[in-house]
Amino acid sequence: MVSDKITWVSGSNGSVGKTLDGGATWQWIKPKGYEKLDFRDIEAFDDRQAIIVNAGSPAYILKTIDGGTTWTETYKNTDTAIFLDGMGFWDKNKGIIFGDPINNKMQLLKTVDAGKSWVDISEHLKLPLAKGEAGFAASGTTIKTLSGGKVWIATGGMASNIYFSSDYGLNWQVFKCPIWQGENSTGPFSIDFYDAKNGVAVGGNYVKDKDNSNNILLTSDGGKTWQKPISPVLGYRSGVTYINAKTLIATGTSGTDISVDGGKTWKAISNISFNAVQKVKKGRQVLVAGNKGFIYQVKQK
Repeated sequence: MVSDKITWVSGSNGSVGKTLDGGATWQWIKPKGYEKLDFRDIEAFDDRQAIIVNAGSPAYILKTIDGGTTWTETYKNTDTAIFLDGMGFWDKNKGIIFGDPINNKMQLLKTVDAGKSWVDISEHLKLPLAKGEAGFAASGTTIKTLSGGKVWIATGGMASNIYFSSDYGLNWQVFKCPIWQGENSTGPFSIDFYDAKNGVAVGGNYVKDKDNSNNILLTSDGGKTWQKPISPVLGYRSGVTYINAKTLIATGTSGTDISVDGGKTWKAISNISFNAVQKVKKGRQVLVAGNKGFIYQVKQK
C-alpha cells in the first residue's frame, strides 16, 4: 500500500491488481510469460514501480517501472528446492527476500538498487535450520523490516524461530518462538513490529483454521521472548498489522479480529475468509484481501 489512493495486490494465476482511487476501481494485470505463477508478495513504491515475487520453483522476481505494462525479470532460480516466502524493504533501494532452506540453509537475497539486481547473502546466516523448519508464504508477512537495517524473519513447521538482523542481513541472531509448532501446517504465518521492541506473531494450523490453540504471541523485547495474550484471536490467522501502538488487526480464513489494547485482548469483527491485511504507511486506509479477488476496506471510526 503506497498511499490512501494507491494500492497494489498480487495473487495466484499470475494476477496483479492496482488501484489509483482508493479501491473504487481496479486494473488487473498478468505479466506476460508468467501467467501461471503464484505471486505471494508484492512491494510497491508509487503508481509506476512495483516488485513481485512468486512462491515455488522456478523462483522469479519481476519489476515494473511503467505501472505494470511491462515487467523485467531481475532474478530466476531453477533449483527444484527453491521456494521464496516473503520480501521487505528498508527504503526505496535496500530490500531483502527470504526463502525455505536448501541443505538446511535459509535462502536470503538482497538488493541495494531498488530490485534491479539481487545478491545471494545466504552465507551470512550461519545457523542451520532444523529438519522440517521452513517459512510460510501465506501472506508474504513472515518478514518485517524497520529502518536502520532491522529485519525479523519467522519460521515454522517442525520448529519455529525468529531470525533477527540489525545490520541489513550481515549478522544474525536466533530466538525461539513458542507458538504452535511440530507439524508441517503449524507455526507463525505473519509477524509485525510496531517498533524495535514491540511485536506480534500470529498463525496456528491452517488445516484447522477454527482452532485457536497457542496461535498468537506478543514480544516487548524485540523478539527475544514471547508471551501469550490475555485472550487470543479466534482461529488460524495469516495476516496481522499494527494500525497504531494500541490497535491491531489480524485476519485469516476463519475470520478477522481487532485489538485495541496493544494485542492483549482480541474481539472478532468478521467471519469472512481473508489471507492478508495491511495498513498504508502514511494515511488511514486499511485493506484485507482474500481468495477470488475479494478485497475489503476496514472502516475506522
